[in-house]
Amino acid sequence: MLEHCRGLWKKLTEPIARVCVRMHMSANGITITGSILSIALSIAIGITGWIIPLVFFLAIVVLFDSLDGSVAMLTTGGTKFGAFLDSTLDRIADWAVLIGCILIFYLHSDWWMHGGSGEDVISHVGISCALVSIMTSFVTSYARARAESVGYEAKNGIATRADRLFIILVGMFVTGLTNNGLWLAIAMALLTVLGLITVFQRIFEVRRQMKADER
Repeated sequence: MLEHCRGLWKKLTEPIARVCVRMHMSANGITITGSILSIALSIAIGITGWIIPLVFFLAIVVLFDSLDGSVAMLTTGGTKFGAFLDSTLDRIADWAVLIGCILIFYLHSDWWMHGGSGEDVISHVGISCALVSIMTSFVTSYARARAESVGYEAKNGIATRADRLFIILVGMFVTGLTNNGLWLAIAMALLTVLGLITVFQRIFEVRRQMKADER
């Protein structure tokens, strides 16, 4: 859904990309820096519980995720290695963001348990859904790569990477505001459902293309 805004956002960030080029910043350097920041901020959110301030900085990093591509187009025109590096590090960053969510449930459940000794259903649901979301995130990307390796295209799906990150960041932010993990658990559950739908959408799309070729 949010993928449709990518073109407009690239146009808006093009002046920043030009500044980066004048500062002799490489596209690969921006890719690596952005990934390191995403990973560090995500893990820090989970460990420290400082959700509001750190989510703000994480959102900025996520918003400028496409900056490396803009810089590449203004310099080298984009390289195969640059695209490979960006995609690979994105997978690590996606994993780190969800690990940050798991750490929130694991380390900070006292926010909504209030010292109680009952079973923390919210954390159990949140962690379980986050683990499934890690799987669907990787399989979504793998399905596209595997389809392209055999000559087909699988870019479709109800939830792109931008959509998934938006859901996670909103869930984190509201949880930070309320000190209640229920909102992040809801975000993880939504992510799980959308992720599973996206995986099967890509499987069926590749199957459709293959059947069309057979005919």
